[in-house]
Amino acid sequence: MIYTPICDMLGIKYPIIQGGMAHISDAHLAAAVSNGGGLGLISAANGNVGWVEEQIDLASSLTDKPFGVNIMLRGENIDELADLLSRKKIAVVTTGAGNAEKYIPSWKDEGIKVIPVVPSTSLAKIAQRSGADAVIAEGGESGGHVGDLTTMALIPQVCDAVDIPVIAAGGIADGRGAAAALMLGAQGIQIGTRFLTAFECNISQVYKEKVLKANDTATIVTGRRLGHPVRSLKSPFSRNYAKLEYTNISDEELENLAVGSLRASVVDGDEKKGSFLAGQISGLVTKEQSASEIITDIFEEVESLLNGAGKWVK
Repeated sequence: MIYTPICDMLGIKYPIIQGGMAHISDAHLAAAVSNGGGLGLISAANGNVGWVEEQIDLASSLTDKPFGVNIMLRGENIDELADLLSRKKIAVVTTGAGNAEKYIPSWKDEGIKVIPVVPSTSLAKIAQRSGADAVIAEGGESGGHVGDLTTMALIPQVCDAVDIPVIAAGGIADGRGAAAALMLGAQGIQIGTRFLTAFECNISQVYKEKVLKANDTATIVTGRRLGHPVRSLKSPFSRNYAKLEYTNISDEELENLAVGSLRASVVDGDEKKGSFLAGQISGLVTKEQSASEIITDIFEEVESLLNGAGKWVK
């Protein structure tokens, strides 16, 4: 059995966190992942405090295991969301798009574990100084907002840069990726793309089918011109957006083009207008399973691989 210190810290069976995917990670998916032995996350990225509270209460009714909330720190009502998480005494908060230093003391006063997502060693060090319990080091292979460094290059450097536990993310969808992350020094993994095809993931079937049909070159990165690159599956929307980035269209017009595109993919399954966020590892995701089956499959493979690793050592 694969068991690392992060399991003790978070109260989970397997060292795996479900990605906090904006407009996707709801109570049903979070509870299913937690019931399967990992740490499920609810995404607060839509900024609707009432919705987030409803999802927390729903997840609490669906699982007696720990679960967390992912929060983006640039939202207009971030203070209200941060206060909600304190009041609800959520088990874990993962953060992105900013420095959580302002909120960490109040969260930790309530016994909340704080784990920022970072794309570089400098931000990992800032997170550690701010009092974070661990960091999620995410490589640019991931879906959604991405950094420049690859997971293979990022993880060992972050592990050397900080003393707190490191969780690897980006380009991991099976036991091989998870085993590699552990060998790079990580104490666990975070996975988003593979959970898109979980039975409990409430996205459109069109979205799921696009992930299941993807290959190794199926994704594209757009938004670099605006300073916040995003990885998604190639689609009429993403291809057109990529072309327009290199025209004289204004930044404001370019920004507005993306408004509603995620809802179009997640809720409507609109193949033309939708932005289907997914990582480069999509080509390895070939079937729908329950969240529990996904977790079990990954860690059975990890155990088999690591037990057999000695055959290469003479």
